[in-house]
Amino acid sequence: MSLMHGFKKNLNRAGTTLKQKAGWADNTIDEEFNDEYERFQILEKEVEKLSKEAKNYLEAVRSMSAAQRRMAQTLGQFVNHELTPAMVQYQKLIERMDEDTRADFDKEFRTTVLEPLTRLCSYFPAVNEAIKRRHKKALDYDNQRSKVRKLIDKPSDDPQKLPMAEEVANLAREQYEGLNTILIEDLPKIVEMRVPYVDPSFEALVKSELKFSQTYYGEFESIQDIFQGERKGSVDDILQDMRQLAICGNF
Repeated sequence: MSLMHGFKKNLNRAGTTLKQKAGWADNTIDEEFNDEYERFQILEKEVEKLSKEAKNYLEAVRSMSAAQRRMAQTLGQFVNHELTPAMVQYQKLIERMDEDTRADFDKEFRTTVLEPLTRLCSYFPAVNEAIKRRHKKALDYDNQRSKVRKLIDKPSDDPQKLPMAEEVANLAREQYEGLNTILIEDLPKIVEMRVPYVDPSFEALVKSELKFSQTYYGEFESIQDIFQGERKGSVDDILQDMRQLAICGNF
């Protein structure tokens, strides 16, 4: 019985929608709700896109860190495992960076960015479900209003039909207006949630990136100094060998 009742209501709503498109039925429009709903749709689209890009960013950081580690290992093979002190230090630094990325930066990023965005996105399905219910209640109200108008324009032989139709229409109006009012009040609140969620998340992201970069900047700089010293010595040795070749003349 319940399934048949639900099927009949859905059928009536579909019929009402078709009549509204053809201009044959009442169509309740609330501009205030439409404005708030449009703002919500923009928020939903942008937050879901932001959440997706944040996940892509974390994957990119992981991939870059892993690629650095593989590159450092390949450098060792390139010089037949005869590593200079600078290359040894470089390999150790890259390995530690890769470990820190997966252990510390990964955790901070998930806690401060991904999880808040995921929580914000988790609210959207419930809001959309409420909006769908509001739309259905609006269709029910418009359908009942059309029935009342028809009975007014063409009275029935049964004098009870009009009062009963009006009672049903009033109930449908109350249900629609109650849900409509709640959404008009709550949608702006949901839109404003972007500030306490998104701003602190990406402030924390910037701080964690700054901390991560500053930690390793000095270490890379020291390795660069060692590399420069090793390279100068190597070049001087090569030039000395070349000076001993008659074909090269003097440098």
